[in-house]
Amino acid sequence: MSLGVNSVPVICIDGPSGAGKGTVSRMIARHLGWHFLDSGALYRLVAVEVDRQGIFLNNHVEMGRVAGLLQVRFEVDEQNKVAVYLGDREVSALLQTESAGNMASRVAAIPEVRRVLLDKQRAFCQAPGLLADGRDMGTVVFPAAPLKVFLTASPDERARRRYNQLKEMGLDASLSTLVEAIRERDRRDAERPISPMVPAKDSVVLDSTSHDIEKVVAMILSLAQSRGLNPAH
Repeated sequence: MSLGVNSVPVICIDGPSGAGKGTVSRMIARHLGWHFLDSGALYRLVAVEVDRQGIFLNNHVEMGRVAGLLQVRFEVDEQNKVAVYLGDREVSALLQTESAGNMASRVAAIPEVRRVLLDKQRAFCQAPGLLADGRDMGTVVFPAAPLKVFLTASPDERARRRYNQLKEMGLDASLSTLVEAIRERDRRDAERPISPMVPAKDSVVLDSTSHDIEKVVAMILSLAQSRGLNPAH
């Protein structure tokens, strides 16, 4: 069986923003007792730090330096909520804004940042296993992973989910603006020359538009069991 880094099994769940991959990945990680990586949070952290330090987007060397200094960990609780820590400081709330997401999409197109974060992402691959959530987990970061899923949904459905999420957080949102932003982010992520967001050739493509989270989780766990990755359940 092909495994991840250092022979530790990895399940990759890639796909666009709003497809549900973060929630699905956290639920499966808790079910299996595996580690969890939200690669998008790393790019959001770089974006937030670059903005805080007043670094321009064309200063790729400084952006790579910022990425190299990140000390990040994720903690998933019993309610499937994830806390993101930068050093000893919890920074989860800083990463939830639309501006952080849009900025992260631009940061992710910069080769110097991607090179630095590649090693950081692979360092999350520890026993007994890893659930890796992102856009290029199966194509670039963990190409030997035994299970790769590309999770998607229609732009309208993803915008609706994001709209509801922002409302629950007490934040204002425009559904039409979200749809347009999602389409633009999809285009940018798919067309970037470095690590574009595309399904790996050996990935299983799942459309979650008409499925709830529990159904998607069950489908992926079934795939994991068929590949010997879920032996105890």
